[in-house]
Amino acid sequence: MILEMKVPSPGESITEVEIAQWLVKDGDYVYKDQPIAEVDSDKATLELPAEESGRITLKAEEGDVVKVGDVCCLIDTDAEPPADAPQPEQKEEAKEEKLPEPGPAPVAQKQEEQQEKTYATGHPSPAAKKMMDENKITVDKIQGTGPGGRITKQDVINAMAAGFDTSSIHGWGGTRNEERKKMSMLRRKIAQRLVAVKNETAMLTTFNEVDMKPVMDLRKKYKEKFKEKHGVSLGFMSFFTKAVTEALSIYPAVNAMIDGNEMVFHDYADIGIAVSSPKGLMVPVLRNAEVMSLAEIEAEIKRLAIRAREGKITVEEMTGGTFTITNGGVFGSMLSTPIINPPQSAILGMHNIVERPVAVNGKVEIRPIMYVALSYDHRIIDGKESVGFLKTVKEMIENPLKLMFNGKEPEEVLLNL
Repeated sequence: MILEMKVPSPGESITEVEIAQWLVKDGDYVYKDQPIAEVDSDKATLELPAEESGRITLKAEEGDVVKVGDVCCLIDTDAEPPADAPQPEQKEEAKEEKLPEPGPAPVAQKQEEQQEKTYATGHPSPAAKKMMDENKITVDKIQGTGPGGRITKQDVINAMAAGFDTSSIHGWGGTRNEERKKMSMLRRKIAQRLVAVKNETAMLTTFNEVDMKPVMDLRKKYKEKFKEKHGVSLGFMSFFTKAVTEALSIYPAVNAMIDGNEMVFHDYADIGIAVSSPKGLMVPVLRNAEVMSLAEIEAEIKRLAIRAREGKITVEEMTGGTFTITNGGVFGSMLSTPIINPPQSAILGMHNIVERPVAVNGKVEIRPIMYVALSYDHRIIDGKESVGFLKTVKEMIENPLKLMFNGKEPEEVLLNL
């Protein structure tokens, strides 16, 4: 029986996708649920699993744009699997059983041939590909141990730790070569959205500085207990997310958006957290962040970031945000003017923490300072609101106990002020 595999819909309003990479070759035998391709939409990169086991015939090339519902490949479900090709989940077990048993020379030679074939035909996962691109490592340098010989991130780490000749892959080399690569559908969409923001909004940026010592002291004191109890590390992002949700409740226009001639206000805070992925910038969303604890925020950020970097995040997990936070500080950025993520009206930019001399109670002290930036759409947010919002975030971070008392001092809560 010949099964026609059609392109599934990645999400509402998406009518076509681009075949970013085939993870198998034409004529390969594939197993049910085995990833066979990575497809790009204008919002995310997704893996396409095989619907049944059988021999595959590809009906589209890498880089082709195919409509949702079109046939992308055929699977002959009557085909028998090759005798020397165990199923992906059995591969590691079979390998472990064969290695301890000494065999005759022909068997050892056959194993070496299979290993060389794995080197040549392995496909890197998104996370592995990113690491290989960053270190300019080619596929033939890595042995894949994943399903179907797929190269995992751990394979790349192991290969780099073992060491290999890098003289030919690092440095400029004195050549005059050029390379052209087609922009992915996701990258093209990002480019269009960024240009549209600059052209269609009255975007301004306001800045402030935050003394990070109170939060850093709190983290240092409780980070071990926090991780032991909640299973996640206590980072700065959870503090800023919580501070943002409190500030949004005071300045609701910063959490609003324009729809035609109307302003849409939200009584909830769905916070987008910008993360870097092999396919470009992605912004997964924390739903109802205003009711989440610090531990819940950290756990959800970790889950979404991993899914984004592995190319498994869904369109639903990246749509519907009301405000975005981006942290350029992890890359060493001192100061920037982040671009609004439409249709939102504002975005907060975090930056690196640098020890700077500051005046404290009339004396000069060295404090860990972070510059923060709020880019906002002046059509809906006035200067007073933007400055007040950023000042509130600053006050929350410099006095983290306020996060427990809805932005008030503990004494004010006690006195019902």
